[in-house]
Amino acid sequence: MDPTLQNVLDQQTLKWVFVGGKGGVGKTTSSSALAVQLANVRSSVLIISTDPAHNLSDAFKQKFTKSPTLVEGFDNLYAMEVDPNPDLSGMGEPGMEWAQDSFLTDLATSIPGIDEAMSFAEVMKQVQSLDYSCIVFDTAPTGHTLRLLNFPNILEKGLGKLVQLKNSMGGLMTQMTRMMGSDGDMTEQVLGKLEGMLDLVKQVNEQFKDPALTTFVCVCIPEFLSLYETERLVQELAKYEIDTHNIVINQIIYPDISGGSKLLEARVRMQQKYLEQYYDLYEEDFNIVKMPLLEEEVRGVPALREFSLHFLQPFVAPPPRQMGSAREAELEAEVVALKQEVALLKGQLQQAKPSST
Repeated sequence: MDPTLQNVLDQQTLKWVFVGGKGGVGKTTSSSALAVQLANVRSSVLIISTDPAHNLSDAFKQKFTKSPTLVEGFDNLYAMEVDPNPDLSGMGEPGMEWAQDSFLTDLATSIPGIDEAMSFAEVMKQVQSLDYSCIVFDTAPTGHTLRLLNFPNILEKGLGKLVQLKNSMGGLMTQMTRMMGSDGDMTEQVLGKLEGMLDLVKQVNEQFKDPALTTFVCVCIPEFLSLYETERLVQELAKYEIDTHNIVINQIIYPDISGGSKLLEARVRMQQKYLEQYYDLYEEDFNIVKMPLLEEEVRGVPALREFSLHFLQPFVAPPPRQMGSAREAELEAEVVALKQEVALLKGQLQQAKPSST
């Protein structure tokens, strides 16, 4: 298959693009570079960091917050960093003082994972209301990402139970909340909003499972642990029915000098072994993009633009140069100088020895 991410840019129906993988493999750089390229072909693009350790601000050299901010140098690329600490105190709606009601709070938060899932639903609600052409998710390491992708299922089940409880015991719940000093009408308002949120979650869940609207780009490096995490991620995505057919392999070493370093050559051999395994596993069904290890870190819009070009044109490394005659002559001169120094020291040692009588 084509060793580029051109297919992501060409698929105009895509609404959600997730970028994820093991920690430390270059997810933020890859997602930022992909967002830069998408901004060239889409009317509006939003990149969201869902990683508690946000790095988007570092990648773009610009401070971002939990509200979409226009990226400097663009008129259609926005970025935001989601607050990793979910807040259910108002669910993003004015007049939602219901959170002060301990009964409803306990009821809403008794479902495992519902707090983070609620926070996720609020982000989805905000994002959809802003109507971006494409949304790129810079996700947390694999485990957190899989939980994120499962939030719609958690919410659908949890909110479904609350709505079912309301339908079967609505009158009783109203009486109970009034007995506890709360407003029954407020209870109805809250449950009504939960029903509305459930509709949103069902819609998002359907979109995530639609390959025309959603895809996941796996990012990795040519090492064993990253290979293992990538395989686990691909299998879990298949279980969640989320499309994935692109893999970006970062930090590949292309030595510019042959015979320059034993350590470097050992790392190249190790990487080559795992690159072969990646191709054995994924070459038939995935677009595999190989990205070089660079001398400088990729920070700022100009660096991201340059880095992103390798997503469209496969990186071709120049053939390694043999150690040139100039270097060899330099080493030979050092050897001659050392031999001369050794001969001089031997002479001084011989003179220092007492003569035999």
